[in-house]
Formats: sequence, structure tokens, C-alpha cells
Amino acid sequence: MSKSITQDMAYRQSLMRYAEKYGVSRASRKYNKSRSYIYFWKARWDGSVASLACQSRRPRSHPNQHTEAELKLIRDMRRRNPNLGMVELWHRLRKRGYARRPESLFRVMRRLGLFAVNQKKKAYKPKPYEQMTYPGQRIQVDVKVVPRRCITDPGLRLFQYTAIDEFTRLRFLAAYPEQSTYSSADFLERLCKWYALRGIRVECVQTDNGFEFTNRFSNSRHDLPTLFEATAAKLGIRHKLIRPYTPRHNGKVERSHREDQKRFYTCHSFYSLNDFAKQLAVHNNRSNNFPMRPLGWLSPLEFTVQHV
Repeated sequence: MSKSITQDMAYRQSLMRYAEKYGVSRASRKYNKSRSYIYFWKARWDGSVASLACQSRRPRSHPNQHTEAELKLIRDMRRRNPNLGMVELWHRLRKRGYARRPESLFRVMRRLGLFAVNQKKKAYKPKPYEQMTYPGQRIQVDVKVVPRRCITDPGLRLFQYTAIDEFTRLRFLAAYPEQSTYSSADFLERLCKWYALRGIRVECVQTDNGFEFTNRFSNSRHDLPTLFEATAAKLGIRHKLIRPYTPRHNGKVERSHREDQKRFYTCHSFYSLNDFAKQLAVHNNRSNNFPMRPLGWLSPLEFTVQHV
């Protein structure tokens, strides 16, 4: 019950009490209401405020409502054809003398509860995040498309491959001219060597379900491993795929891409692949020396030195 209706009911109750005490004529003059209005509500009033609520004005019947014979025809037809579509059901009913419009049939079927009730899907409960306990336990890998406005050559396309260690937040960035499984495999070999030079052995890489990493959602090659997956198997690295359409599972690398957009791509331009690779290396070194709150305000490099 809304606030305005409650106020109206309280107003009518005050009017009824005044009319009961001083009469209808005096109440009509004081409240500026007609005598018929007061008699109307006085007939309904039983002493409680609930009796002064506005009732529905919806008609209980109308001349064109469905007859009992039509309702029985609809129920019988629906019982015999529980999975039939509404339009086809209406078409069959017409052959048996039903002369109503499909809109009328829909309203009646909805009121009678003749539509199948869709079962609710179980709510997805995300698993608690598994905290990494040592460097190299899991590396998140993703690709960022370099914004077009940062590239001076309109025919050139550039891609940033990113790897970030979940425990130390230590990142490795590389520049590529294409986003493919060949580039991904080459990046995997390079990141293993890069982390190994810093005393980290890569045990697992986590990626999304892009075709540069896996054929999981390919119509014709879903059973064939990509070059990236073959390279991971050759290097003895476990490849973990995140839940489809759930980029938050790769949250650390996604967040790092957002920081790259804010601190790097908004104020740099690239003239070639080599120029992009040089500037990206400088940016990578700067980000690895930047203090972070999750690391106790240490930089990823400082944190790595303490745990390797």
C-alpha cells in the first residue's frame, strides 16, 4: 500500500468520525465534500481504516468474455498438446470453431496458467580465490590490442602480450604484429626464459579462451591442440583456462591492462614494431619498479628478491 493511499484513508476516517459526531451536513461544509460522497463511504465504513481503502474498479465480467465451452476447448487442446506453440495452438483451435484473436488466447492462457513454467537456473556460486604461495605457481597471460590512435602508420597493427605472476605481480611484456597462436607460443617461450633469469620457474599459465590460446570453442578443430598448447606441453607447463566470458578470473592481468591504458597508451605514439617494442620495454621496467599496496608498498622486483 503506497503512502498516498494511506493518507487518503486517514482523511476519510477523519471525515467519517466528524460526520458521526456532528452529522453529514456539517461534515459536508467543513470538509467541502458532497453529501453523496459522505454517504457512499459511510455505507462502507465499519469502524476500521481498512474499510475505507479504494477497491478495484475492474469489471467482474464483460459481454465478450470467453464462454465456458471455449475455455473447455482451450484446456482440452492444451492438455493434448502441452508442448505446442501458442500460434500453432490458436491455428488448430480455429479449425474447431474458435473465433478469437491470438492476443485474447494469450491472455486467457496466461490467466489459466497454461504456459509452461521455466525452471530457474541454479545461481552460479564463484569459487573462492586460490591465493598463490610462491613465485611461478601461476602466471596470467593475455593480449591487449594497441589503440589505433597510438599508431602513426594506418596500415600497421600492434599487440601487447602480457604475463603477470600472481604471487609477485612481476610482469613481462612483449610486442607483436599479430595476435595468433604462433605469437602466443613464441611469447610463452620468451616469458619462461625471462622469469628463469630472475629465479622463477613457471609451473602454470592461465589464459582466456581466445583462439590464439586454445581451440576449445572451434567448430572443426576443438580436438586439435594449438601451437601454444603444444609449446606449453613441451616446456612442462600446465595450461589453465578460465571460465568462458568471465574476464574477472584473469583479473590481475586485466587490471594491469587498464593501468597500461592510463599510464602508457594515453601519452605515447608508435612509428613501427621496433619503436613500440623499445618503448614497451621501458614501460615494463618502470611498472616492475613501481610500489604496490598488495605487496606492502614494495615494487614487484623488490618483492621477488625477498621470495626467490
